[in-house]
Amino acid sequence: MMESLALSMRLAGARTRQVATSISFVNIAFLAARMSNMFQAPLLGTMVDQAVRTGAETALLAKFRLIILAAFGGNLLGALLTPSMAYVFVKAIYVFEREGSIPKLLREAWRPRNIWKTLSNLRPPSWSYFRGLSFKSIPHTFLYLNVLMVAIYAVGVLASLLAGAFLPDQRATAVQLSGIVNGVATVLLSIMVDPTGAHITDQAVHGKRTLNEVWSMVFFMQIGRLLATLILAQLILWPAARYIMTVTEWLTALAG
Repeated sequence: MMESLALSMRLAGARTRQVATSISFVNIAFLAARMSNMFQAPLLGTMVDQAVRTGAETALLAKFRLIILAAFGGNLLGALLTPSMAYVFVKAIYVFEREGSIPKLLREAWRPRNIWKTLSNLRPPSWSYFRGLSFKSIPHTFLYLNVLMVAIYAVGVLASLLAGAFLPDQRATAVQLSGIVNGVATVLLSIMVDPTGAHITDQAVHGKRTLNEVWSMVFFMQIGRLLATLILAQLILWPAARYIMTVTEWLTALAG
């Protein structure tokens, strides 16, 4: 959900014309998402260990599909909150400009009065937000790659853990391969997706695009995240695990 909310920060950056500040907020959101994944990893490892001990590898696949479904739920919640959170982040950017530091911003955010204001602004998007959406104005390759990268991120660690469960003797090798899978996704994201999103936001700030086009970009990226976690990630989870199993067996044979 944090990565979904990060997209609303781009919209806030375009509205306030404080793109650099909004990018720093985006980086904080991504860091929070990565930290949450670190806390999740030991729990997933425990699930794998239990599956190996009890011979319930097939049941583990079903559990991992539920985890991906939960990711879809988080993305859906983030998408529904995007317009409201964009407004909240606009206020946060202005407070940051006044206070000049994240600790002071957090201090302001945790005041009961401001917490209540934030909660009172959270509501589902109205139909007016969907007026003026334009799919044609956004680079299509950029949107398709966004779907692919989100799906790869969703299954990278899970597929390697699943492969390790089916190959318990080579589990360490299989788990380490998740870093390569996510690393490739990170490189492609940094080269093909993030720069395009930043470019569209910059163009809006300089008057070459409208705010509606930035909103269109955010909207269709959110739709892409939903499709990636609801459909594509579910489709590629087992093939990805099988591929990692094949690579693991090949590396084991090569090392032996």
